[in-house]
Amino acid sequence: MDEFVTPLLSVRHLNKQFGKGCGHCRSLGEDSLIKNFCPVCGTVYSCQDIALDLYPGEVLGIVGESGSGKSTLMRCLYFDQEVTDGEAFIRSYQGGSRNLFNESAQQKRYIRNHLLGMVYQNPLMGLRMNFSAIGNIAEKLIAAGSRHVGAMEGRGRELLEHVNIPTYRMKEAPKKFSGGMQQRVQIAKALSNNPPILLLDEVTTGLDLSVQASVLDLIKQLQRELNISIIIVSHDLGVIRMLADRTMVMLDGRVVEQGLTDQILEDPQHPYTQQLVHSLV
Repeated sequence: MDEFVTPLLSVRHLNKQFGKGCGHCRSLGEDSLIKNFCPVCGTVYSCQDIALDLYPGEVLGIVGESGSGKSTLMRCLYFDQEVTDGEAFIRSYQGGSRNLFNESAQQKRYIRNHLLGMVYQNPLMGLRMNFSAIGNIAEKLIAAGSRHVGAMEGRGRELLEHVNIPTYRMKEAPKKFSGGMQQRVQIAKALSNNPPILLLDEVTTGLDLSVQASVLDLIKQLQRELNISIIIVSHDLGVIRMLADRTMVMLDGRVVEQGLTDQILEDPQHPYTQQLVHSLV
């Protein structure tokens, strides 16, 4: 099959629950839940039978309200959380033949450090606030096996300049930076090993509108220059409209609608998507 129609990342039947479940929610399934919560045993079904494909050079948007499961999905893809069950394959890893979720901890570290980059909503999760900005990038490079100090410093400078961090601030700790600068350092760190896939989780939440716009412009520019594949999660359809080629809409742990972003914005089918789109107008 032509490489442009073969997904770079494929996910099938991804489930993530918090709690063991009980006879009530296991036997009645979706009908037994209040949203994605079992009122009998308290189990939360954060992700339910999620399937997605990400193609080379594509931006896939995932939109949904708080608690819809979109951030849990991202943490599962980056191995911050173990899935309950499911499959994921990356074409450039073992020829796309190995389920990533079944790999050893060592192999998962390799995948994180070489094939994935992650930018979290909260920079505290993605950065060491007391390290220098350039030290944060070096940490990711070292995790991937780099040992040459000069090469790491050169790569760090190059990336930080690319995301508009001034040279004279590269040795400063991110705790001294504004929220927008912290996100830019996270983006530089995530890109340090040229991963084919970048995961962005609510990267503009909590930023001023002008700062949001500059971070989104930077992501758009980097995606064009590097032809990187991106999954971006947001509760803001405006962010998705600006960046995403295709969009998945999540509600209560399930995908309720998906398609080309323009199509979803112009002709939403699901009542929740219609509500989201109307709130944009």
